[in-house]
Amino acid sequence: MARERETELYLKNKTKASGGLCLKWVSPGFDGVPDRIVMLNGQIRFAEIKAPKGKARALQEKVMGMIEAQGLKTCVIDSREDVDNLLAEMMRERR
Repeated sequence: MARERETELYLKNKTKASGGLCLKWVSPGFDGVPDRIVMLNGQIRFAEIKAPKGKARALQEKVMGMIEAQGLKTCVIDSREDVDNLLAEMMRERR
């Protein structure tokens, strides 16, 4: 099983190889934001990366709910399979 850092690196590399951007998100003074902003094929996702079987903390869930209330999509990724599924979904959709 991959650790959180390995999954995050896989997401970054796989997104880049697909022609997208995978930016680290740090928001000083606003805790709980997802780890990465993934942009691919006219799509954007806010991704929280976790260790296998990991769950988002309550504050992270709250912030993701705020993002979704703005009409944007969020996800929690805890495996390479999740990364592959996310990127495949983003390639199928077109904005």
